[in-house]
Amino acid sequence: MAENYQAARDFEHLGDENGAPLYDPVEAAVFPQHTLRYRNQRWAERVGLDGLSDEEWIGHFSKFAPLPDNLKTPLALRYHGHQFRTYNPDIGDGRGFLFAQLRDDQGRLLDLGTKGSGQTPYSRFGDGRLTLKGGVREVLATEMLEALGVYTSKTFSLIETGEELQRQDEPSPTRSSVLVRLSHSHVRFGAFQRLAYEKNEQAIGDLIDYCVAHFYPELAGLEGEEKAIAFYKSVIQRTARLVAQWMAAGFVHGVLNTDNMNVTGESFDYGPWRFAPTADPGFTAAYFDQTGLYAFGRQGEACAWNLAQLGGALAHHANVDALNEALQTFSDHYETAMADAYFYRLGLEGTGPEDFAFVVDFLKWMTETGAPYEQVFFDWFCGGASTDRASQSPAGELYEQEKFADLKARLMSLSPAKPERLEHQYFQGRKPCTMLIDEVEAIWALIAENDDWSRFEEKLKAIAQMRDAYGFPSSKY
Repeated sequence: MAENYQAARDFEHLGDENGAPLYDPVEAAVFPQHTLRYRNQRWAERVGLDGLSDEEWIGHFSKFAPLPDNLKTPLALRYHGHQFRTYNPDIGDGRGFLFAQLRDDQGRLLDLGTKGSGQTPYSRFGDGRLTLKGGVREVLATEMLEALGVYTSKTFSLIETGEELQRQDEPSPTRSSVLVRLSHSHVRFGAFQRLAYEKNEQAIGDLIDYCVAHFYPELAGLEGEEKAIAFYKSVIQRTARLVAQWMAAGFVHGVLNTDNMNVTGESFDYGPWRFAPTADPGFTAAYFDQTGLYAFGRQGEACAWNLAQLGGALAHHANVDALNEALQTFSDHYETAMADAYFYRLGLEGTGPEDFAFVVDFLKWMTETGAPYEQVFFDWFCGGASTDRASQSPAGELYEQEKFADLKARLMSLSPAKPERLEHQYFQGRKPCTMLIDEVEAIWALIAENDDWSRFEEKLKAIAQMRDAYGFPSSKY
């Protein structure tokens, strides 16, 4: 574990000489109860924590006893951010902290961060807590997204903590929890924005060096402006990939503020998320997103705008024209990523430049017909190899219409990728595993009313079956 702690120490010392570290040491809240509700044993195995007893697990992930040879004190991270395009310098980790850093089975650095672990200097008027419903929703979101091949944080632990919380947006009092997430980065766009706001050029350079060393080691031989530009280009490309994966999964994050985006292009921090029932570009997740700023079809636009803000924060370390030129590549990266993500989800081999045009036509048809989003991908997985399956689908009539004829012919002409996956039990049914809002609310209703976790456990088993059937390698991310 010593190398993990050294990486954490690297982060602890950032900005020390300038008196502007990127964090504040904090203490975790003390909770009256500790009931383990979810333990991610798959990922515990990958980071070497699978041998913990449930008692030890609770000791580390709700009482926050430090892990051996790791951070001794939790760190609440400092950052700023544009929230619905309005700059806010008064934010930071208000109910979470960086608890530890680990290596996975590929040697990559990962963070254990919290949500609902108590108040920090950035809590403002909040209580620093997480509702149990919010924790359940995050487990469901991350499990589903990982199964669909999206680069996402993983919910590592969810523990109910025995407090009664008051919330305006749900019946109160409501139950409390503390969540631990596993992710490849804690460095948000907003961390760079804060340092730029404070004109701390040295700390920005140090943070770029840290990110390159731990997240983009292929850039390690570069220096100065060349390194800053290469780092920015890498973040642009990874962000484009992430948005494309959200789109292919039919997912709407809901709150794409600059403080909710990180430099590895990893999805995290799930609040009002939803999966779209159809390919409706105007579909929103958050009730407070009244203008549709972060709607399903505008997520690419939102993330490009956020990347522009990151570029602005790097302006003292790289030529502005070079930064702008890099930003202009987002569209090309996004088109490539959209083709890759949709072909990946459809189980098809890519063919080249015409793939994006097929995706555009495919989405146009889905939008015009209101075809059920997840059902279509389930029905046509591996293209022509699923023709008989698709004909038996609840959406089968859509596939017999004239407006689908050309798309069907093109699907038939494309080569399936690993068609043996269709032999999996998952594909023997007529309907896919889904995660629409009514299902989420039904899962929570049983928990809230009867402390009945059966539907939650059943959904996790269904997701696990889907994950096994698709075989999208989580090790890829």
